[in-house]
Amino acid sequence: MSDLPVYPFLAVDVPASLAEVAAEQLFEMGAQGVEQRDTTTLVRGAQSTGTREPGADVGVPTETPEAAAEETITLVAAFGTRAEAEEALAAFDEELNPRIEEVVGDAWRDAWKEHFAPFRLSPRIVIKPPWREVDPSLLGEGVHVLELEPGRAFGTGLHATTSLVANVLDARASEYAGKPILDVGCGSGILALVALSLGATKARAVDVDPDAVRITLENAERTGFAGRVDGDTTDVGALGETWPVVVANIQAEVLVPRAADVIARVAKGGLLVLSGILDVQRDRVLAAYAGLEVLEVPALGEWIAIVLRA
Repeated sequence: MSDLPVYPFLAVDVPASLAEVAAEQLFEMGAQGVEQRDTTTLVRGAQSTGTREPGADVGVPTETPEAAAEETITLVAAFGTRAEAEEALAAFDEELNPRIEEVVGDAWRDAWKEHFAPFRLSPRIVIKPPWREVDPSLLGEGVHVLELEPGRAFGTGLHATTSLVANVLDARASEYAGKPILDVGCGSGILALVALSLGATKARAVDVDPDAVRITLENAERTGFAGRVDGDTTDVGALGETWPVVVANIQAEVLVPRAADVIARVAKGGLLVLSGILDVQRDRVLAAYAGLEVLEVPALGEWIAIVLRA
């Protein structure tokens, strides 16, 4: 019998408009993390995107005629045991193609690395992993190269949600040059590091996942920003300060219930950039952040960012 660890995952294919509800259902059933995969997502081993705040019970979604033509989102939920995954499996309609996938051993943790090549994240930011060299064609005047090791944290920069925020930070760098930034749900720390590269003085990075905080601090040291990033697992609601720029690339099911706490962290006249939002979730998120001025809502595929002024 093999002594290699076995990791159970439940995969469910849902229309984009039902992804948020289905993700909430999976968390209610005990999922330790839920990843959303679509056509813009790097194909890799399953990866947790963090936890969500407890919410009200929700029903198991079923596909509607209107949703049939929508893009399909695959939700991949990690469970602690096979029994928990099977219990969740039984709750989803067969039309959503629920299935259990088991990964044996830890090799999958590094399999994605062969697909992670240097790339331009925004006009002035190029991302490279430690194991690859940058093609000279990506370089140029004013271009910053960030060496990033995402590890198991969310945030290679390849997903549309990260790209959207990075491009907002690039375009609006003059608004926070010489000022600090807060990164809520920092993942690998990529957005905090982008902001520092483009002129921010320092960054506070918080995440519910201790591994994400550790990786963020390691990346800060790797990119020459050690001492300019403070990272920890402090809850956003427990932070007592305000920042002129706050970015939160999480998920709508976290952004909505935590809206008051996130808004309280933005200084008067400050900038708030939200991401991890599907276009079909736009109205719900905007309603939660009503009272702030909407500056722009850039989109990439089915994903959007929302840029607000406090």
